[in-house]
Amino acid sequence: MLDIGVNLTSSQFAKDVPLVVERARTAGVNAMLITGTDLHESRRAIAMAQEYPDYCWATAGVHPHNASSWNQQCAEEIAALAVLPEVVAVGECGLDFDRNFSTPDEQERAFTAQLALASELNKPLFLHCRSAHEKFISLLRPWLAKIPGAVVHCFTGSREELHECLDLGLYIGITGWVCDERRGLELRAMLPEIPTERLLLETDAPYLLPRDLENKPKSRRNEPCFLPHIVSQVAGWRQQDVEWLKQVTENNARQLFRLV
Repeated sequence: MLDIGVNLTSSQFAKDVPLVVERARTAGVNAMLITGTDLHESRRAIAMAQEYPDYCWATAGVHPHNASSWNQQCAEEIAALAVLPEVVAVGECGLDFDRNFSTPDEQERAFTAQLALASELNKPLFLHCRSAHEKFISLLRPWLAKIPGAVVHCFTGSREELHECLDLGLYIGITGWVCDERRGLELRAMLPEIPTERLLLETDAPYLLPRDLENKPKSRRNEPCFLPHIVSQVAGWRQQDVEWLKQVTENNARQLFRLV
């Protein structure tokens, strides 16, 4: 298994990163991708990846929530980080019109700049889209022929949006959102429509603790060690063998992020 989305730089992990990594290894997680969400967090993600070589890798980018921080200096520093060997994707980048912590114009400017950076460096994209699908696709589409691949991380969109992403050749990142009987049923029903070769799995830890997890931690904190639960549930809903799906989705991730 490979967890493609871990926010290991979160303050929720400040006191026990080594234990979190150890529990992930014990649970059978063979690698994890630490998400960079702004310049500071991208630096920290890379530093953590350097602490766990050949087990952790990082992304470098600016999340749409933080797009107001994008300026020339930020762009230059993200570009310098993105060439490091520990960095396997540009992002987390994209659009989020659900909360608009940065204005739509700021988000679009930062996203477009990171699309250009991924093209320049020939790096995959780690993408975020929430309540912004039409504009997201319109900005992304012209760059797809110029990048080696992309995943829409933590996909929670509609069936129409899913198929448009698939038609464009994007990978789909699925989290424990599908384990939520309140919010995840629509996405759960769509799981069999995702081609296995385009499916990636992730925890998005410390967020999105699976609601159907037995023996939930008192902290309510999600961890990479819970990825096997997500894989098992997804395999059941897709009517696929669990161990086979673990290996196939890991292979997909290694191919996209060129970890083979």
